Amino acid sequence: MNSLFRSAATYIALVVGLAGILVVLYAWNLPPFRGSVQMTNDAYVRGQVTLLSPQLAGYLVEVPVQDYQKVKKGDLIVRIDDRIYRQKLEQAKATLATAEASLANSEQSRKSAEAKIVSAKAAVESANAAFNASRTAYERTEALLRSNISTQSEAEKNKAALDQAQAAVHQAEAAELVSEQDLNTIIVSRRSLEATVESAKAAVELADIDLQNTNVTAPQDGTLGEVTGRIGQYVSIGSQIASIVPDHVWVVANFKEGQVDGMLPGQRVTFTVDALGHRQFTGFIERFAPATGSEFSVIRSDNATGNFTKVAQRIPVRIAIDPQQQLMDSLVPGMSVVASVDLAQKGTALAGAEAK
Repeated sequence: MNSLFRSAATYIALVVGLAGILVVLYAWNLPPFRGSVQMTNDAYVRGQVTLLSPQLAGYLVEVPVQDYQKVKKGDLIVRIDDRIYRQKLEQAKATLATAEASLANSEQSRKSAEAKIVSAKAAVESANAAFNASRTAYERTEALLRSNISTQSEAEKNKAALDQAQAAVHQAEAAELVSEQDLNTIIVSRRSLEATVESAKAAVELADIDLQNTNVTAPQDGTLGEVTGRIGQYVSIGSQIASIVPDHVWVVANFKEGQVDGMLPGQRVTFTVDALGHRQFTGFIERFAPATGSEFSVIRSDNATGNFTKVAQRIPVRIAIDPQQQLMDSLVPGMSVVASVDLAQKGTALAGAEAK
């Protein structure tokens, strides 16, 4: 009797053990339960949700859009009171006009200085001519004096005239040098004025950019999320006023690491969307994540110490959605989907795609 009970217990233990093994094999999708179709419900529709924020601070005076509204690129989302920024632009333009006037005045001063140099050079030539005439008269008087034809007083008079002519030459040359220095000073100051004009032009451009930035517009086509901006609200730089979801979406399916063996870019994918009554869509594998999902977490698990329990990691797979399918416009980021990949397909190997 005891032998019969022991045999029954052994049989039950074997059955339970075998059932446990089969459950593990099924859970891990291992042979003989591994099929060609790999499926996961850890998959979601994704899109590039853009948060809209102002680049300026101020009070909102216009909010022409509403929550969940379709918008086109360039459509106005909110407008900030622009009176101060308009005045800053006018002030910058006035500063530019003043700088340009100073530069124009410098140009006139340069032309005047160049004319003075020409006049100074003529004065030097005239003084040299007078000096040469005085020297000739003095030398002639000296010769006549030695021949007792001229008087000493006449010679002294011509000597004084010669000295005066020589002084006039020095004075004219000094005046020419001063004129040249004045021109150099004007040229140097002109460079400073030109820099001032360029700085004023940049200030005008910056003020114009600030004025344009009082209008926060849609950066691309899409659908708005919740619009938090309200008329009369004061917003600061970088504060969120709305979000926009572009029309282009895709699916990210997180397959277990044991499922991705045999998956290749280009393989066809079918997926159903929970929110659309399990409506079926098609697509293809676009690319794989460079690491498992746990590697992107803020706090990664460290199994270097203590007990270890192996947990199947998941690898994100990006799936491109085939265009022009019914209800495509109803796909929005965050929707849960169930994705399936048939590994019997060859797909398009990444190396082969790059070789093309």
